[in-house]
Amino acid sequence: MMSVRVAAAIEPVGDVTAVLGEGPYWVPEDDCLLWVDIESAHLHRTYFPSQETVTDSLSAVSAAFPVVGGGILTVGGAALTLLFPAERGSQWLTRTIAEVPGRDDLRFNDAGVDPAGRVWAGSMHIPESEPLGELYRLDPGGTLTTVLKRVTISNGLGWSPDGSRMYYADSPLRRVDVFDYDPATGEASARQAFADLSEAEGVPDGLTVDADGCVWVAMWGGSALRRFTPEGQPDAVLPVPVSQPTSCAFGGPDLADLYITSARVGLTDDQLAAQPLAGRLLHVRPGPVGLPSTTAKAAIPA
Repeated sequence: MMSVRVAAAIEPVGDVTAVLGEGPYWVPEDDCLLWVDIESAHLHRTYFPSQETVTDSLSAVSAAFPVVGGGILTVGGAALTLLFPAERGSQWLTRTIAEVPGRDDLRFNDAGVDPAGRVWAGSMHIPESEPLGELYRLDPGGTLTTVLKRVTISNGLGWSPDGSRMYYADSPLRRVDVFDYDPATGEASARQAFADLSEAEGVPDGLTVDADGCVWVAMWGGSALRRFTPEGQPDAVLPVPVSQPTSCAFGGPDLADLYITSARVGLTDDQLAAQPLAGRLLHVRPGPVGLPSTTAKAAIPA
């Protein structure tokens, strides 16, 4: 197992500052990182090596993924929406793939794509106090099948290298759970606790899985990413120069670059002064590398 270089340099990428940055996702064929600003409803596409970012304003967005056959699938508000380029200009044509009944106190939050391209999306209670959210799987016919109910803040999703395990965080529970997973059917079962974070600073937000099968968890309010072995044992703590890291994803030509999104929402003026990189997209080469399956394109079922 490759060890983490906890003292590796962490640098900002580009010049975009988000209010609530989230959902980094590497697109290898474009040397591009998709990420979003939930508060501003911005979809960002940051290209490498230039670090130039193209930003699109949407009605709502909390996650985004490249799609088999072209386009970008966005998750936001109460809908999953396919964006694809118009024939002329920079505007997008849109098509709603699936949606749930809209409620003022609920919205989609984090989402994920399994190694087979199957889409998962979770919702959250906007006041963050009641377990009214759900975790959904996108099934044929544009059906969003409820897999979990009584979720408060549905967050990180990830899969083991062989696809047999699915990791999941409902942030207020202060732990990461694991399911037995059938990649052929998308069935998730036998939920159990994987990593207890009740004594750690912050709460678990987004997560990713590396080539060693270790799980990286962004700790909102904890100024760190935490890495756990496949057995759920603490392995390393990577400090970051922001108090609210939100998620992380491996990318780059060798999947050795780790990109970290962050937020500045809710911070005081003094906290912002002490954290000039709050809200920025960050980059580090921590040692371990990512999984090719974590860059899978979303497959829209017929």
